Amino acid sequence: MVRVETYVDRARGGKIDFLVADLAERQHGVVARQQLLALGLSEGAIEHRLACGRLHPVHRGVYAVGHRVLSQEGRWMAAVLASGAGAVLSHRAAAARWDLRQSARPRVEVTVPQYRRPRRGIESRVACLPADEVTVVRAIQVTTPSRTLLDLATVLPPHALRQAVHEAEVLRLGDALSLADLIARHPRRRGVRALRRIVDEGNLGSTVARSELELRFLAFLADAGLPRPDVNSRIEGMEVDFAWRPAQLVVELDGFAAHGTRAAFERDRERDRRLQAAGWRVVRVTWRHLNEHPRRLGRELEALLNASRPTLTAP
Repeated sequence: MVRVETYVDRARGGKIDFLVADLAERQHGVVARQQLLALGLSEGAIEHRLACGRLHPVHRGVYAVGHRVLSQEGRWMAAVLASGAGAVLSHRAAAARWDLRQSARPRVEVTVPQYRRPRRGIESRVACLPADEVTVVRAIQVTTPSRTLLDLATVLPPHALRQAVHEAEVLRLGDALSLADLIARHPRRRGVRALRRIVDEGNLGSTVARSELELRFLAFLADAGLPRPDVNSRIEGMEVDFAWRPAQLVVELDGFAAHGTRAAFERDRERDRRLQAAGWRVVRVTWRHLNEHPRRLGRELEALLNASRPTLTAP
């Protein structure tokens, strides 16, 4: 019996396709079969879209939506989706995502919580990662910068590992769980000895002067049309990087090595609490914020400045 397509059928299909397109946009152009089923597509509807070229296979159970060409982020997203629940981008692929080093490897490295059948184009490693060693960047599950460096220590020679650690400092990457914390957590892991030597050298990122970071931030403020703050002034007995006194706003430039130990992390938060208790708002800005999201950062700082003093204008 021939099925007669009704207006309701077409409307329902159009709505689902809209949801699929929205999901694909948030996931760099790719979706997983299970996600399509959860949106309401049947197995037959998925096969129909594959047949007519609206979906294109990337890995088993993962499809590009509307086109075959994927960005690098699309390839990473597809590999993570294809590897199942708990999979995260890791090792050299994660290093490329954090801009620590480029990778020309044809296979995308992911870490999975348990063994899974090998898939073409994906290199899987098995490990159960604690929640504080994983983060999400632009919808992609990825190891944190510190965990990424720990993983790189198992696959890179010392000179390349040192360069990656240095690059993390240059980019001002950091997270609550520092590299020193991870070394203490995994003292017998392969590569930790070399990584500990690099950290103990104590001169990570030494070629990036504090003045250079300050000049970069001041240039950013000028480009954004924001008022110039006081630089390296003292507030509540503490020296802060930048302060707008009329708005009671402080900006601190966050670094990886300078804030790379648990003690330093706790000390920074104690400083923040003291300033906040005295009525100041504290914003921490990383090198990555300045380089990757300057417009968003500018809008956020402008909103903070205008919230306290609407008449504050750029010089």
